[in-house]
Amino acid sequence: MRRERNDSSGLVRPRVLIRVFLAPDTLDSGIAFYERLQEVEAGARFSVPAARPHLAVVGAFLLIEGDDEALIPFRGTTGTLLVDDVRPYYGRSVAEGSEIVFPLQEVPAGAAFNARRPDGTVAEYVHHRPTPGRRRPGGRHAEFAGVHAVAGRSADDAA
Repeated sequence: MRRERNDSSGLVRPRVLIRVFLAPDTLDSGIAFYERLQEVEAGARFSVPAARPHLAVVGAFLLIEGDDEALIPFRGTTGTLLVDDVRPYYGRSVAEGSEIVFPLQEVPAGAAFNARRPDGTVAEYVHHRPTPGRRRPGGRHAEFAGVHAVAGRSADDAA
């Protein structure tokens, strides 16, 4: 599991990640396509062992690769918002009448929750924080926060 930045606390506004669902064994070609399309490099790549999909963040896109069964819990969420701190968003979501479908909780590299809006849209909110002791060569952190599904699965280390 790796990520370019391990702390989202400096974000001024949410970073929206558009979900793209890919068939098995197409993540590498999907990454290459979205890198060329946006002229950026993938910022993260990781797996969700309990749910079997493989994921990557490329610019504004969250690529999720898996078979139909593995993708079921992920398809119910419209999009992911990477934010500076999930707590204020949680409070505002509840105050505005959203149903919390995945409770606010710690995930491998931060915290997250999913909320269903009154219009039916389900959004995942996640913030990233450094994980002590997880470093890659050169002293820079190298991990990615767990994207989770409504079913409560969270990301873990990539194989």
